[in-house]
Amino acid sequence: MTGETIRVALVDDQELFRAGIRMLVSSQPDFEFVGEAGDGRGALALARETQPDVILMDVRMPVMDGIQSTIAILDAADAAGTVPPRIIVLTTFDLDEGAAHALRNGASGFLLKDTQPGFLLAAIRTVHAGNAVIAPGATQALFSHFGGGSQTRRVPDQFESLTAREKGIFALAARGMSNSEIAAGEFLSEATVKTHISRVLGKLGLRDRVQLVIFAYEHGLITPESPVG
Repeated sequence: MTGETIRVALVDDQELFRAGIRMLVSSQPDFEFVGEAGDGRGALALARETQPDVILMDVRMPVMDGIQSTIAILDAADAAGTVPPRIIVLTTFDLDEGAAHALRNGASGFLLKDTQPGFLLAAIRTVHAGNAVIAPGATQALFSHFGGGSQTRRVPDQFESLTAREKGIFALAARGMSNSEIAAGEFLSEATVKTHISRVLGKLGLRDRVQLVIFAYEHGLITPESPVG
């Protein structure tokens, strides 16, 4: 930990749920709760005005849903050349279509809304550090949404542009290992691992580690027997 404060925002249409999450987040010394919104359109203004590091985003909301809002917030950050917030989508259902779509379009992870408080807090810290968060037990659901077996797509040519070391780092990151875990297992520094991950993402045209995981599933590079997280 560097002592950096993580700025957290919340978007959900249920006022009681927002109140509980607000209290939980505000109880943490390394978090700052910067604001909340009740629908996806309000989330756009919230993101612009408060510049959160992490947004907790409900998938199903009136006016504008969490998927549209996630895409719009990330596109706005790209257009402005600013660092985009990490977005964790929240859903009542185990990787429903909405959560899957949000992940494909740049969300940094998804959690069920009945997630244990401690796991939610850890997830916020995890995505802020640049890692993916997938709800526990959702590996099979992820696989069914993003490919596998005969439905996998051909591995694109840019994957072959990775060096042997980068392919090894890719495989470990696709299984959900953190930079520190990869560094320890490969006898590398965390800085070196971070550099490799950045190069892999750049060569493959991927936004972050969640999209790396999705890429690996879609192209049959990992299977349910090689679990994520």
